[in-house]
Amino acid sequence: MSHTGRRQFVKQLGAGIIGVPVLGSLLAVRKVFGDELSRLALSDYTSATLQNLRSEYLLDPDVTYLNHASIGTIPRVVHEARVRYLELCETNPWLYMWGGAWEEPREEVRRKSAELLGCTPNEVTITHNTTEAFSLLANGLPLGPGDEVVFSSLNHDGAGVAWHHFASSRGFTVKPFDFPVGDIPTMRKADVLDAYDRHITPRTRVLVFPHVDNIVGLRHPARELADLAHSKGVEFVAVDAAQTVGMLPVDLQAMGIDVYAASPHKWLQAPKGIGLMYVREEVQESLRALWVTWGQERWKGTSRVFEDYGTRNLAEVVTMGDAIDFQNRLNQREREQRLRTLWQHAQAVARETPKAVWRSPTSWELAASLYAVEIEGTRSGDLFDDMYRNHGFVFRAFSTERFNHSRLSPNVFTTEEELSRFFEIASRV
Repeated sequence: MSHTGRRQFVKQLGAGIIGVPVLGSLLAVRKVFGDELSRLALSDYTSATLQNLRSEYLLDPDVTYLNHASIGTIPRVVHEARVRYLELCETNPWLYMWGGAWEEPREEVRRKSAELLGCTPNEVTITHNTTEAFSLLANGLPLGPGDEVVFSSLNHDGAGVAWHHFASSRGFTVKPFDFPVGDIPTMRKADVLDAYDRHITPRTRVLVFPHVDNIVGLRHPARELADLAHSKGVEFVAVDAAQTVGMLPVDLQAMGIDVYAASPHKWLQAPKGIGLMYVREEVQESLRALWVTWGQERWKGTSRVFEDYGTRNLAEVVTMGDAIDFQNRLNQREREQRLRTLWQHAQAVARETPKAVWRSPTSWELAASLYAVEIEGTRSGDLFDDMYRNHGFVFRAFSTERFNHSRLSPNVFTTEEELSRFFEIASRV
């Protein structure tokens, strides 16, 4: 929709706003999104044709995007809905922010999120990102002297820094341990469990782990790890789900964990700056809120007590519901199969590529659409600079004392040809 067209659209919606229910204008915007979404035959895509989805995004055609694990790209139809919400709000910011129009749509987003995660709406908190959720936990769980928080070197900083920050003032101990990353390609589920089991002690009250880590893409056996931790007396099992929601199916009721924190701007392809956190209902009474607003007493006993609802970009929150609708229209079984097919293809090409070394799981049970490939003799940072500047590839380079690999995180519309081309060019740099 052109700028002029959008302006006319908003003008028509806002005409006669005095005396006209505000919700009616918002519903009109929602109807436009629903009509446009229904015209996309998303459910007709199979694992072999999902690559045709690329045309539904705003990606530069000269970019080969293999970095969804860092930041996702929003579908065109969802982006256009977001623009309409923002423009509608700006026709009368006071009315649209505080007139109650967003109240029910926001709760609808909570319900959609709960269905997506496999939990109840009252266990869903709408945050800004995963880092916020772990700041809330580190500051708000009932921890003190003698208590331990355990996590591995696969933990993302966003799920780890907050524990270190609050440890000295609150008196608990942070106990990180080195995960045997070099063994990951040959690991099985029992090996992952053993790696954590050896570091849980009678003092451990919190265990943190990524559902899928952001370095090499190890899919942790969440149910088994939660059962192990709880059986050894760990009270709180908190999972970093930044790389999972929108990539793989999630069923929190079957997972047996206590907290699950996600960044929907990655794989769910929601607007940037929106997060989701699950807090098991039985745990909520033990958690102190990080944000303190005028609504604390009003929302007491609900998941909203953990949300920052002073002035907030409610248009972005509502748009997350549209992002969920978009993903729900895809055949979930076909989507996972497509990601698995790309993973298998990448492994096969890596085996045939000189100097390429696969550093990620080789069993899909422990794998995800996020994998690490080292090109021996080439610094990964230099490889990225060359491949981005000269060939338009976007991926994540890990260049540290411990790691020297390229992290590839393709989505369903990535093609086998694009992955093959990565390896072909990388082997020549």
